[in-house]
Amino acid sequence: MTTRTDASDRDAKRDALQQGGGLNSRPEAVQDELFRSNEFFVPRDVVQVKYEMLRRAQVDGLPVSQAAERFGFSRPAYYHALETFQTQGLPGLIRRRPGPKGAHKLSEEIVDYLDQLRADAEVSLVALVEKVRQKFRIVVHPRSIERALERRRKKRL
Repeated sequence: MTTRTDASDRDAKRDALQQGGGLNSRPEAVQDELFRSNEFFVPRDVVQVKYEMLRRAQVDGLPVSQAAERFGFSRPAYYHALETFQTQGLPGLIRRRPGPKGAHKLSEEIVDYLDQLRADAEVSLVALVEKVRQKFRIVVHPRSIERALERRRKKRL
């Protein structure tokens, strides 16, 4: 049974996919028949597209080059999707922003030190940068310190 969705439902789904990292930037490249003939299959949903690409090759026996082409991906992208799916499951198929995911310079020890300095007296961010440089021999941007202390405050709440 298929149902028609109105434009606002489609826009809401597109917005949700985009916010969650699951929006396919090239839905027009998906040429597989299922995505053309069945409303259940949504070419804008990159997780669904990647999963179906992997299934076609792994279960149906479609050659990797054909599966990748039908679903709008390169062979290297297919193998990357396969590896992440095998190690992380479906969540691995969601795009993630590149780069560090957290404060890589500010360890818990440093944030504890900063927290203590802030508790003792109202110290400026510039002064905190200098104290961290002197004690830990690293250079940190004032905004990084501000974000780390804010994360700490939120965690306490």
